[in-house]
Amino acid sequence: MISKGIRGAITVEANTEAAIKVATIELLNEMIAQNNITQDKISHVIFTVTSDLNAAFPAKFARLVIGWDKAAMMCFNELDVPNSRRMCLRVLVVINCEENFVPNFVYLKGAKNLRSN
Repeated sequence: MISKGIRGAITVEANTEAAIKVATIELLNEMIAQNNITQDKISHVIFTVTSDLNAAFPAKFARLVIGWDKAAMMCFNELDVPNSRRMCLRVLVVINCEENFVPNFVYLKGAKNLRSN
């Protein structure tokens, strides 16, 4: 077994707890579906949000809604680079997997263009 990271990002409609919850759940559900993630495979999860998103911790919704209550998770502010994508939630899910596992990165809504930067 080795560890590999699965990246994902989504833009959030508003700086509200409800909008951050919706975006977090949408992103994680798509990452789970595309990568067959189960809680027992998770090593840890790192969330970042841009400085304009501070109404809620994304990890809260991963625990309470997705059910990742045993996974180690942290939330951080994304580096505030001029002219970068605003209202953006990013996540790195690090899983324990077989060496031949190829992660599918997930970029949704306004974050789709992040793969080109």
